[in-house]
Amino acid sequence: MTAPKLVQGYEVVIGFETHAQLSTKSKIFSRASVAFGAEPNTQACAVDMALPGTLPVMNLGAVERAIEFGLGVNAHIAERSIFARKNYFYPDLPKGYQISQFEIPVVQGGEVSFFLEVGKETVHKTVRLERAHLEEDAGKSLHEDFIGQSGIDLNRAGTPLLEIVTQPDMRSSEEAVAYAKELHKIVTWIGICDGNMQEGSFRCDANVSVRKPGQPLGTRREIKNLNSFKFMQQAIDYEVRWQIDQIEDGHAIEQATVLFDPDTGETRAMRTKEDAADYRYFPDPDLPPLVIGRDWVERVKSEMAELPRVMAERFVKDYALPEYDANLLTQSIGIAKSFEKSVAASNQPKMTANWFINAFIPAMSNGPFAAKLIQEDAPIKLANLIKRIADGTISNNSAKQVFEVMWEDGSDVDAIIEAKGLKQINDTGALEAIIDEVLAANPKNVEEYKAGNAKALNGLVGPIMKASKGKANPAQVNELLMKKLG
Repeated sequence: MTAPKLVQGYEVVIGFETHAQLSTKSKIFSRASVAFGAEPNTQACAVDMALPGTLPVMNLGAVERAIEFGLGVNAHIAERSIFARKNYFYPDLPKGYQISQFEIPVVQGGEVSFFLEVGKETVHKTVRLERAHLEEDAGKSLHEDFIGQSGIDLNRAGTPLLEIVTQPDMRSSEEAVAYAKELHKIVTWIGICDGNMQEGSFRCDANVSVRKPGQPLGTRREIKNLNSFKFMQQAIDYEVRWQIDQIEDGHAIEQATVLFDPDTGETRAMRTKEDAADYRYFPDPDLPPLVIGRDWVERVKSEMAELPRVMAERFVKDYALPEYDANLLTQSIGIAKSFEKSVAASNQPKMTANWFINAFIPAMSNGPFAAKLIQEDAPIKLANLIKRIADGTISNNSAKQVFEVMWEDGSDVDAIIEAKGLKQINDTGALEAIIDEVLAANPKNVEEYKAGNAKALNGLVGPIMKASKGKANPAQVNELLMKKLG
């Protein structure tokens, strides 16, 4: 096990609270729409604002998505959970309280595992989840600094959220980002959240503290609403340095909620951090306990797609791939499906995995062909390219040229090979003629090789490849050379 990385002699301790907006069409306790981008205050109904005479009604789809998440992270799904009122005042909270779950959440425990690059080592890391509970979102305050006014948009009020809370298991910003990416993969893969961080569908709060190794946990500060992985790492790194500087200067850390300003790269305190007692939780009198029978859980499980971790395990077993490769190939359901299409067409799993990891995935964001990722032609065209490498039609170096053209305009593999004249020379007679000429022109290398200098062979292979204009099949060249040289 790798020891935690220390920063100026301090151990960093990070826990996460992530709000995943559930992919329902309506709100958690009303039938109001959750569509993004509507005019302010056009999607807030009487139930969302708890106007007199209204009662909340549980959204079945939100519960099923919570069940799916619990199954996806190997958690316990409570047969009976309770909704509570979380009381606090904020201008964009129309009820004066938020309906959430406190003492008994619907999802309990679970874990998220991922791979992390630590120097030259690949480390397998697991973060324990404490819980995941259902709750409603608040509205949004809009501040127009240039006119000195603020407004309230209640469209988000009542939007269904699943708040996912970890144990304080992360020890660096790199681990935190890797965890957040893996969690993002899980919720988007199983389809319970669209994962759009810019629209607020996937918002992360990082609880950060520092301590000397072996000491009790330090006082944490919560960085709110981190909406990009890049800013997440910057915010945590700044906060860690700030806390260490404060402690080294003799100041105590006060528990607080802070915001990250990407323009300055700094965090700033927003308010003193509350504890559970400050919210005066009590069971919501308008909502009965949420009861989830085992038959319900089993039905949801039977309807779920294959989970990424299960698919990765299958790739290791069926295709003899390393765990790390299998994990990379299951970063998204689109990549995973495309990979399986290519393997089915080429029957070359290891070579296909290498091309996906080193070329296909990196090229996804470049070039017009990237838009065809999940379509039939992209993985099939790649399979055709791999078959041409496997049958010796082209070399691996030539294949890279073919891939670039194919990715740019979607051309047919064989047509590219023909147009560029990349077909390898596999004719034994033609190769032997080239080899004989090179051997005759390089007697010194021949003598040195026969005398036991294996490196002298390189002095022969190079001229052979040059004489063939790079079209000679390297494997066949080596075989014929060894045969001629005895």
